[in-house]
Amino acid sequence: MDATCVFKRIEKKYLLSEAQYAALFQKIGSHLKPDKYGRSTVLSLYLDTMDHRMIRSSMEAVDYKEKLRLRSYGTAGADSTVFLELKKKLGGVVYKRRAAMTLKEADRYLRLGIKPFESQIMSELDWAMRLYGRPRGAMLIACEREAWFDEEHPDLRLTFDRNIRYRENELRLDRGSAGIHLLPGGTVLLEIKTAGAMPLWLAEALDAAGILPGSFSKYGAAYMRTLEINKRPVSMIEGGKRHVVNL
Repeated sequence: MDATCVFKRIEKKYLLSEAQYAALFQKIGSHLKPDKYGRSTVLSLYLDTMDHRMIRSSMEAVDYKEKLRLRSYGTAGADSTVFLELKKKLGGVVYKRRAAMTLKEADRYLRLGIKPFESQIMSELDWAMRLYGRPRGAMLIACEREAWFDEEHPDLRLTFDRNIRYRENELRLDRGSAGIHLLPGGTVLLEIKTAGAMPLWLAEALDAAGILPGSFSKYGAAYMRTLEINKRPVSMIEGGKRHVVNL
């Protein structure tokens, strides 16, 4: 199990229609290969203080943003590998510290503060956790993801997320991926992650498809949604099936 990872990269986000996705992929698909996760359901449990200090600070900040989360690829079991991550954005550059552990180890760490192992990365994560008073699960975000990379540009990674949903209850990675739909149907979130400038073929393809960068935070959007007073039925999505519930 790869226990520690460090990332430093530029990340750009784009909200696409399915038609834009199809037009873009027709132009760039020959450059891309699926990464080790390929197509997967990504579950991210965002950690925060009782007063949501982290997401409020992130939304209010201009030059600096910071998030803590626990992530799994697919619904996790006790012995599944999950990743505790500290993600910072400073001056347009994203820095991420990530440590791999089992869900059982992560639960023990979040509940009791017992580190699963000692390492520089784990120490940095633990420092951030202590700085925020040992935050707990605040929001679970799930989506269906396609992840791609380019062998000629190993630092380039593209992810396409669909059916982005969130929930505020059952805040565990072993409780499935059901949640409230966050974006209109047919919306695809593209994230381009690179160590520097994107290759010319990608820039030209984005321009040809009329795709422009924007700003979108899954946790931020879900947090704002929870602040809205909404008594109407909403759609819940799990496994590609829609369920209508009343809030």
